[in-house]
Amino acid sequence: MTENEVSDAGLSTEALTLAYRDRVVIRDLSLTVPDRRMTSILGPNGCGKSTLLKAMARLIAPAGGHVRLGGEDIGAIDTRALARRLAILPQSPKAPEGITVADLVRRGRTPWRGFLSPWTEQDANVCRQALEAVGLGELADRSIDELSGGQRQRAWIALVLAQDTSTLLLDEPTTWLDLTHQLEVLSLLQSRNRAHGTTVVCVLHDLNLAARYSDHLILLGPSGLVAVGPPGEVVTVENLDAAFGLKALVVPDPVTGCPMVVPH
Repeated sequence: MTENEVSDAGLSTEALTLAYRDRVVIRDLSLTVPDRRMTSILGPNGCGKSTLLKAMARLIAPAGGHVRLGGEDIGAIDTRALARRLAILPQSPKAPEGITVADLVRRGRTPWRGFLSPWTEQDANVCRQALEAVGLGELADRSIDELSGGQRQRAWIALVLAQDTSTLLLDEPTTWLDLTHQLEVLSLLQSRNRAHGTTVVCVLHDLNLAARYSDHLILLGPSGLVAVGPPGEVVTVENLDAAFGLKALVVPDPVTGCPMVVPH
């Protein structure tokens, strides 16, 4: 068993309420993210997708209820231990000016290294594999500032891969990417899930890509949770109307057979 193959037996919320000051964004939400599967959180702008992901990563504290990882309240887990089990890529992360791609990715190894610990061959191998996985191996010595938006996003994805955790949380990981690179990133995350049993949770806007690549969907709407389950049960005409006010057809994707949304 490698260091990232610790079974956390699922990420879950229990009567979770999230708020900014007096504005409640998520109210009394209870759900379970399937362990070792790929899950996407969907919904219109302002429904709480990113807020929910941040709470799952302990970046914001609940106004009520709990987030649990492996049955433990996430608020009670030691910070270093949590960083070995769960990694998050937030929206629009910021890198120090002038840092190279390789140096950024090396920061993903921090939870696994003690104070003043020497850099190990395993650290180097994990970082190299993460860079190769996102197609940036040849740009390792390039400054982050010199990269395109899509290359920069892939460098951040390499950082969370280098953290080598059993759970990955990614907030809009396909931001700044053209369609080809969106497919590459989602295929990469799916491959990571299949090969390593990594639990992957993404916030996505593209319904069709979410349905194609995800095993499990969480659909939020203006009034809270609309549906949760496999794509075939969540992506329906009724649910799209309830979540987005969207009138659409739902037909089989001609390539995968997954549900595909065709707006009126």
